[in-house]
Amino acid sequence: MLGVLLAAGEGRKFWPYGEVRNKCAFPIGNVPVVRRLAEQFLAAGVEGLVVVVGVHTGSIRAALAGLEPHIQFVVQPRPAGTAEALAHALSLVGDTGCVVGYGDVLTTPETVAAIVSAARAGATPAAATVTPLGGERPGDWITADVRDGALRGFQGHGRGGSHRLGGLFALQPAAYAAVRANPGLMTHVPVGGMPAPEAELAESLARLTDDGLPVQAIPAHGFMADLDKPWHILQATRALLRDLEERTPDDQVAPDARVADSAEIHGRLVLGPGAVIGERCVVRGPLWVGDGASVTNGSIVGGACMVGARSRVRDYALLGGNTVLGPDAICGHGAEFDGVLLEGAYLYHYCELYGVLGARVDVGAATVCGTLRFDDGDTIHRIQGRPEQPGDGANASYLGDYSRTGVNAILMPGVKVGAYSCVGAGVILYEDLPSRQLVLARQELVRRPWGPERYGW
Repeated sequence: MLGVLLAAGEGRKFWPYGEVRNKCAFPIGNVPVVRRLAEQFLAAGVEGLVVVVGVHTGSIRAALAGLEPHIQFVVQPRPAGTAEALAHALSLVGDTGCVVGYGDVLTTPETVAAIVSAARAGATPAAATVTPLGGERPGDWITADVRDGALRGFQGHGRGGSHRLGGLFALQPAAYAAVRANPGLMTHVPVGGMPAPEAELAESLARLTDDGLPVQAIPAHGFMADLDKPWHILQATRALLRDLEERTPDDQVAPDARVADSAEIHGRLVLGPGAVIGERCVVRGPLWVGDGASVTNGSIVGGACMVGARSRVRDYALLGGNTVLGPDAICGHGAEFDGVLLEGAYLYHYCELYGVLGARVDVGAATVCGTLRFDDGDTIHRIQGRPEQPGDGANASYLGDYSRTGVNAILMPGVKVGAYSCVGAGVILYEDLPSRQLVLARQELVRRPWGPERYGW
């Protein structure tokens, strides 16, 4: 049995982090999402993988480097939807059942094992993982009702539905015709709904149920996250760190890792080869420190943090809880950071930031972000023109890859800075800055005569 990973989409709602990579290659917990899912598929017994690529193909291939003996790549010429992407892969799947995963889904090994088991059992033409909506807005997702273990009442971005589809599917050959005959848009929408013209796999499943064929509901085990919009990065990171904490009951310290006697340690440590926790540091674990990384000279680290390989946290820096630093990053000299920092990013000289910073971001001295509005409310974001108010991460700052700030830049709550852009010194940024743009402050100076005669000399 083969697994199919769909990683061809544009990820337009993921801006600014889809400018230089496919969103499926974005790292959560320092592992690309598609890589983690591929390894979970293989660990669950899937014999090989068909990966459908399209936009930013190189980033997907790089994320899956080393797994090539298990992978066949298929190109989707244009991003026309998940059902069409899967149709391109079915010629390699043959006449056996398969497991399908959206490449931007983050979940537990148990959830992947459950959908693989459903595919092997083949009790129904199709099965899909689901999670209860809870406090989420139905209009943000494709939903369905679960009745007697099966899915009914599919609806795209409507007001109903008890569960949302989780992005993992088990399909038998009896379902393949519905995939190939997808109409090219989600017709199962409420009255007045305006579906985008793309072939959504959920529409094929809905048509199976219309024909009286059951679609089995597979409840997710533990968390399930979908990288659709920038704030989902923070939500997925927290969920993953909580899961890793539950799976790490004891300290795991490499033989050559070092912890200074004066360090104050609370909670578990997972230290890779050559990792160092230095003098006067305060750690509220769990803390994962990668190979050759260091936390030194009075730095303070909150609970459930991860420091990537060769990164340096030093000189009284402060990391808040649920923070992840990518490899080769620097957070030093009084810098304060909460959130996700990708590889090679650089925080220094009393900066204070909360949010997501892309690869190689250079933050100028004393750059700060606002996180609390005067009205105590949440920032309204615009995603492709649609106003959205996230329940979590609304007031974080989102800096795209290879961007930078000058000294004393101020980012107001919720602003996003595009990839390759620059916020100049002293700028107060109130609105999103598009990619590949520079914004500078224009200073008006007032000059007057001055000197000792002003004081009566």
